[in-house]
Amino acid sequence: MAGGQERILKERIRSVRATKKITRAMELIAASRIVKAQARVAAAVPYSEQITEVVKDLAAGGASADSPLLSGRDEIKHTCYVVITADRGLCGGYNSGVQRAAEGEIKADVLAGKDYTIIPVGKKAEGYFRFRGYTLGKAFSGFSAQPSYDDARAIGEHVVDLFVSGTVDKVELVYTRFISAGSQEVVLRPLVPLSADTVAGGDGKAGSTDGSGGDYEFEPDPATILDTLLPRYVEARVYAALLNAAASEHAYRQRAMKSATDNADELIKSLSRIMNRARQDSITTEIMEIVGGAEALDSGDDDIPYLDLGDEIYQQLQQADFGATL
Repeated sequence: MAGGQERILKERIRSVRATKKITRAMELIAASRIVKAQARVAAAVPYSEQITEVVKDLAAGGASADSPLLSGRDEIKHTCYVVITADRGLCGGYNSGVQRAAEGEIKADVLAGKDYTIIPVGKKAEGYFRFRGYTLGKAFSGFSAQPSYDDARAIGEHVVDLFVSGTVDKVELVYTRFISAGSQEVVLRPLVPLSADTVAGGDGKAGSTDGSGGDYEFEPDPATILDTLLPRYVEARVYAALLNAAASEHAYRQRAMKSATDNADELIKSLSRIMNRARQDSITTEIMEIVGGAEALDSGDDDIPYLDLGDEIYQQLQQADFGATL
């Protein structure tokens, strides 16, 4: 009994040690990727800031009057949610946090009698909402860990088409914003139409009709440039969200794998203590059996029972091949 239990414990300890090696490797990989992802987030900031300033200047130059991406609907009847999650698991509560935030907004819309569409970005979001019967639009996946600008362009063009065509009245981003390696937060940001605050405060002087305003001269006219830049601005916003989400995913995975590695260490210690205790019990039992046998031998030969096989059985044994030894 004790020997069987010891074998089971040894196999379990061996299995936990193998799992620990995997979680430790994943922890180190995620830690190295956090640095690269954080650098990509920082590298995208100058472009995002610059295009925002240009959009502000164009809007201040009087180009925003007829732009479809700046024209909000009088009544919001249909909202599109771009939900950004990971393609893989093993990253703690990263995916569930984004999914719960989007689900809360969707339930509020349903209670208010409004329609919704979910654009899932990442296999986890697609699987979660599809399994629960939510209304899904086009799904994007396969690039959550290392998104490219082409991926952001595909998403941006799709949501812009949905808004311009009148299919949806508003588009919102739901993703995890990367603050630092130890801090991330789930945020919900309006994407389309662009808010008035986004295009306010430009350096250009409003009121100019000849394509120039203040310190800038626009060629061609500001309206044409704005119509071209606004989709690029939306793509830049989506790209920034994807980069933040990727960095957050690596940070969550690094913490989750570190926790799993620590738990494996504790489990190995606990199982080792149990196995040592079982081994000690087995040794104690064997010692007691040996001592009991020795005491029985010391008590004398008279107490040893004699087995009489009988003459008939004795003769049969003699006729066998080993009878000469009897």
